[in-house]
Amino acid sequence: MNTKELIEYVAKELVEKAEAVEVKEIKGVKSVIYELTCDPSDMGRVIGKDGRIIKALRTLVKAIASRRGGETVELEVID
Repeated sequence: MNTKELIEYVAKELVEKAEAVEVKEIKGVKSVIYELTCDPSDMGRVIGKDGRIIKALRTLVKAIASRRGGETVELEVID
């Protein structure tokens, strides 16, 4: 499972409208940006109380990236 699939899987498990979850991967020279979009009614579930869920997901994604080769990785939630 690659990083994009992992983000998509976790997000779909958190939301009620899983069909609206989409992850776009934007590759740069030494960085990758993942843009996560979901239904506006599910935004709170993805972000979590005080941003705890999205912070945990970002930490997980960065840990995976550093283990796989040290690319700079960012995860953005697009509303």
